Amino acid sequence: MGMKLSEFKFELPEELIAQEPAKNRDESRLMVIHRDSGKIEHKQFKDVLDYFDEGDIKVMNDTKVFSARMYGNKEKTGAVIEVFLLRELNKESRLWDVLVDPARKIRIGNKLYFGEDDELVAEVIDNTTSRGRTLRFLFDGPYEEFKDTLYSLGETPLPKYISRPVEPEDEDRFQTVFAQHEGAVAAPTAGLHYSKQLLKRLEIRGVEFPMMTLHTGLGTFRPVDVEDLTKHKMDSEEMIITQGCADRVNRAKKEKKKVCAIGTTVLRAMEGSVSTLGELKPYEGWSNKFIFPPYNFKVANCLVTNFHEPESTLLMMVCAFGGYDLMMKAYKEGIEQEYKFLAYGDAMLIL
Repeated sequence: MGMKLSEFKFELPEELIAQEPAKNRDESRLMVIHRDSGKIEHKQFKDVLDYFDEGDIKVMNDTKVFSARMYGNKEKTGAVIEVFLLRELNKESRLWDVLVDPARKIRIGNKLYFGEDDELVAEVIDNTTSRGRTLRFLFDGPYEEFKDTLYSLGETPLPKYISRPVEPEDEDRFQTVFAQHEGAVAAPTAGLHYSKQLLKRLEIRGVEFPMMTLHTGLGTFRPVDVEDLTKHKMDSEEMIITQGCADRVNRAKKEKKKVCAIGTTVLRAMEGSVSTLGELKPYEGWSNKFIFPPYNFKVANCLVTNFHEPESTLLMMVCAFGGYDLMMKAYKEGIEQEYKFLAYGDAMLIL
C-alpha cells in the first residue's frame, strides 16, 4: 500500500516561515541528520565543511532566476493585473505561458499594458488553465531588446508567503552565487546557503562542484490535492545534464565518494536520467518525475535541502531519501528548535 497525502501533514507555525534571508549566506542554521545512526546534530551552515573530504562532489543547480513577476494594466478599465511569467513558448512569436491574477478579469482578446509609458503590450490569446493564459507580446524590435525590456519590467519573484515588499537586496539574495543559465521562476534554495568564501574553502579541501541545470517551475510547489499519491502529476521542468557532469558523478560513485545533491531539484533531475546500472546519463529535455516513499535512490548518497511545507512534493522526496520516520522526527525537532522554513530558511544535511 503506497503512502497517503495525509501522512505528510504537520502544523507549521507561521512565525517559522522565513521572511528575510540570513545576514550572511553561510550563517543560517544547519541540521545534520545521520541516516545510519539516526543521530541529529545542530550546526551553522558553514560547518558543512567538516562533513566533506577530497574527491567528494556536490552537484549544484546553476539555473538563474529571472524577474518573472510583472504588473500590467488592462485596456479600458486600467485594472492592475499581476502576470507571472512561467516559460517562453515561442521565441519568434513572443509567446509566453503565464499565470494571471485576478484571473476572472482576463478574457481572450484582452490587451495588457506594461511600464509607465506602455513600453510593452501583450494580447491574451489562449486560456491554458483556470489561472494560466498564453500571452503574445507585441514588440517590433530585435529579440534581445524584447527580452531586456521584458525582464526590466519584472521584479524578483519572491514566493507569496513572503509578505513584505521586494527589496533591492532580494535581487542578489534570491539567486545562488553560481547562477548561470536564466530560466527559473524560483530559486534552487539549498544553493542559497553557499557563499563564495565557503565554496573556496571546500575547493581547497578537494571537493568538486559539477553543475547541472534544472529550471525550477511553479509545478514543484503546486499543492497535491489527491490523497492517493500515485495519482498526482508533476508539471514538466526543463533540465540539462552535460556529459562532463555525468562523467564526474559516475567517477565519484565508482570511487565510493560522497555524491551530494545540493537541493531537491538536483536530486530529482539526477534520478530522472539514470541507466539500468545506476549511472548518471547526460540529458537535455523535460522531466516531470515525482518521487515519494518508498523509493530507491540510485545516484546521490547525501543531500542538502531546506525545510519544506507540509504535504508538499518536496517534503515527500526528502522523506523518500532520509526515511519517513527519521525525517518526521527531524521536522518535529526543527519546529521545537525554531528552525526557519522555506526559501529563505535554514538547511539540513542528510548523510
